[in-house]
Amino acid sequence: MAKKPTKTAVVEKKSIKGFDSNLSCRGYQFEIGKTFEHDGSVRACEGGFHACDADAHPLSVFNYYPPATSRYCEVIQSGEMHSDDQIKIASAKITIGVEVSLHDLISRAVKYVFDRCTQKEGASATGPQGAASATGDLGAASATGTRGAASATGPRGAASATGYQGAASATGYLGAASATGTRGAASATGPRGAASATGYQGAASATGYQGAASATGDLGAASATGTRGAASATGDLGAASATGDLGAASATGTRGAASATGPRGAASATGDLGAASATGPRGAASATGPRGAASATGYQGAASATGYQGAASATGDLGAASATGTRGAASATGDLGAASATGYQGAASATGTRGAAMSSYEGKVRGASGNALFAIERDQDLNIISVAAGIAGVDGIAPDTWYVCKAGKLVAA
Repeated sequence: MAKKPTKTAVVEKKSIKGFDSNLSCRGYQFEIGKTFEHDGSVRACEGGFHACDADAHPLSVFNYYPPATSRYCEVIQSGEMHSDDQIKIASAKITIGVEVSLHDLISRAVKYVFDRCTQKEGASATGPQGAASATGDLGAASATGTRGAASATGPRGAASATGYQGAASATGYLGAASATGTRGAASATGPRGAASATGYQGAASATGYQGAASATGDLGAASATGTRGAASATGDLGAASATGDLGAASATGTRGAASATGPRGAASATGDLGAASATGPRGAASATGPRGAASATGYQGAASATGYQGAASATGDLGAASATGTRGAASATGDLGAASATGYQGAASATGTRGAAMSSYEGKVRGASGNALFAIERDQDLNIISVAAGIAGVDGIAPDTWYVCKAGKLVAA
């Protein structure tokens, strides 16, 4: 039987609220630490500020704001409230608290399931080389000893292995897996599953619908291939891959790599020697570390590499590429694409229809016929001494040929 809608005047309620990447929700801009009041009726899905009950499953917020493109905060709801499913709550007043990371949400999900399991349904192995398995509904498995393993395959199951070389796997519906020990691995393959491996050489994989994977330890790897999945690897030499629709991948550690190939995916690698690739429609790739590279080949993709010797390439329609670091290179070959290389000895190339290429210091520009070209000449003190602009294929400027600015003119390089 469906639950009866409730309307109450509870003074305060702790909740979790999702936002887009700019901390806004349905066009309403929020700010951490501030309180907002709604003027009008309060009803779930109709009016008021909405958030998920903190007492509900922590991953319930993914139903409204998927992890790939969202941010989450603890909030306090107050004043008049309304809920039609005991999960999503509308309130007249809301105070935005601290931001909650994906890793924290995953940890809360594990605790949520464990706290609701009976001894019969759960399995626990705390000794060295122990193993635990829980296959029933709402089952939980915990292996905290050295070289332990934990597996929870039932719906809403959770698995946690915190010991040395532990492994955790939760394949059921709404399952969560966490392996925090050295060389641990966590895998959650069910719908809305989450996996987190924070120890040394840990790996996390979430392949189900709306799954999230986070590996923050050294040499860690995170992969989320399901729809709206998100993957984050922040440790040294870490790698993150999100191939599903609306997926996002972020690798911030040294020599990290991030790849998002699904539609509207985004990839960011900010560490040294990092690389980011977003090949899906409307994807974006950003590599800001030294010698980083960014490539966005899908429709409306954008690529930006701002670090030392970085390179950026956007080959899809309406794509844009920008490389601002020393000796960076930028290439935009799709229709209406633009390429900009502003660093020392950078090069910019725009070969698509109506594209534009710009290079600001000892850099080169080139473009297909009809493309706009712009170059800057500077002295040894980086002062601008002349600029030059032209159109490839017009006034003697050859298409697909490199040019530099000399004495206010585009000269073939």
